Amino acid sequence: MLLQLPSSGYMSAKVGAHIVEGKFPPRALRHVFEWRELHQAELMNDWELCRQSQMPHPIQPLE
Repeated sequence: MLLQLPSSGYMSAKVGAHIVEGKFPPRALRHVFEWRELHQAELMNDWELCRQSQMPHPIQPLE
């Protein structure tokens, strides 16, 4: 899966052969960025696991 989520809120994701595109509402986008900031280390650790063909660990949702 490839996901692009710039600050404009427009997102494009490639999942297998399918492309999903759309725009996040500003409030939802702020939540996504807040969650990303809070879990940066976990995201990087999971990224490394995926690069090694291992399953990533679950990451808690934003509450």
